[in-house]
Amino acid sequence: MNLETALEPEKLKRLVIEPLTRVEGHGKVTLLVDDHNHIQQARLHIVEFRGFEKFIQGRPYWEAPVVVQRLCGICPVSHHLAAAKAVDQLVGVDKLSPTADNLRRLLHLGQVLQSHALHFFHLSSPDLLFGFDDKVAHRNIFGVIRDLPKLGLRGIRLRKYGQEIIRMISGKRVHGVAAIAGGMNKPLAQADQQTLLSQIDEIIDWTQQAVDLITQLYTKNLDYQNFATIQSPMLSLVAADGALELYDGPLRAIDARGQTLFDQVPDSAYGDYIQEAVKPWSYMKFPFLIAQGAANGWYRVGPLARLNTCRYITTPKAEAARQALRQQGFPLHSTLAYHWARMIEALYCAESIKVLLLDETTLGQDLIRHGRMRREGIGVVEAPRGTLIHHYQIDANGLIIKANLIVSTTHNNQAMNESIRQVAAHYLDGQPLNEGLLNQIEVAIRAYDPCLSCATHALGKMPLQVHIQNRAGQTLAALTQSSL
Repeated sequence: MNLETALEPEKLKRLVIEPLTRVEGHGKVTLLVDDHNHIQQARLHIVEFRGFEKFIQGRPYWEAPVVVQRLCGICPVSHHLAAAKAVDQLVGVDKLSPTADNLRRLLHLGQVLQSHALHFFHLSSPDLLFGFDDKVAHRNIFGVIRDLPKLGLRGIRLRKYGQEIIRMISGKRVHGVAAIAGGMNKPLAQADQQTLLSQIDEIIDWTQQAVDLITQLYTKNLDYQNFATIQSPMLSLVAADGALELYDGPLRAIDARGQTLFDQVPDSAYGDYIQEAVKPWSYMKFPFLIAQGAANGWYRVGPLARLNTCRYITTPKAEAARQALRQQGFPLHSTLAYHWARMIEALYCAESIKVLLLDETTLGQDLIRHGRMRREGIGVVEAPRGTLIHHYQIDANGLIIKANLIVSTTHNNQAMNESIRQVAAHYLDGQPLNEGLLNQIEVAIRAYDPCLSCATHALGKMPLQVHIQNRAGQTLAALTQSSL
């Protein structure tokens, strides 16, 4: 059954899930069904766009790390650091001072920890703990806190700890400023380091318990293992030796069987391997691996992709958890295994935060490096949701003349569509539809932890429809622009 397109859609009933709940940003899913509730088409639509690639043009390059983090209130640090890495290249700095590198890594780890805690405990745990068809009034974070208060409060405190790291380094929990061209703008205070160290062992213990919880939920529920499962290539940064890497490293991709497609590709060469396509029914682009082509080259990024592409994790507790996940198969394709991988990464972040806090280099004062100006810079990090690419070109005056952003959720666009089609075909087709069944579509999308506002950053070559209506709802004028 091909649920991407439908014959004679005008003769079918249209069901719309709008807005998508417990995700960041605005989107909807449309289902086209016949008179017997057989689903003929399922699509994820992104209904907002934000023109960051366009309106940062003409701005001085040094503004980029500050401006682009306004793409998101959940993962602004990821955009801040990706832009900063690109700006480093613009000012000719290929290697930061050890202290600046440690501080950026610590900032990034705090960001990933708080984001993973938010997504798992606040947005996804109600489905996993109470069931996909639980009552809406109970299937939320308040239900978790009411029924499992210790678990709910620990999730809140885990996120708070990550946010405190961000505040101590950048000055604010959201949209602070820390990374500048060639380094960092201020050192970490020793008092802040001691405060964070006093709590870190408890944070590690809580993340370990979260890993144990999702491991038990996943391995004891066969439905979770099969739910929305698709097979695809996977992409991420890795360290030079193949270890899990979130801040800096070359690109690696594997196919659906686990065979290496490419490895140790410099992030500056991403354009030789990845291309973006557009479709007329979404404001979000559809990236694909060039060698595999637009039809078959779509892939996945994010926690599950990273644990499939990496060869090991450098921290002991997270590595033990990765090996337990690996026993479920390699590569593991189960969509709900994203939650398991996400909490393993949270544990890795907690362990790594402790290592950096104990490193005396982190408290150093050597923060800036200098170089000779260049016209192009590319910065890539692993955001909580997956690989994030910022690419800038500047003119002789240091003004941005071109920007390209490929964000994590955009990489996963086709995969999310494929996952909801799996759910539609296996669970909804031919059934009397109700809220519980329709929530399964959202469960599949939530597994990817999408940030829809991040993903709809471009303005220009994309479909656009504008309708002007009077108060009675009558269309007075309409304008359609299509990239196809």
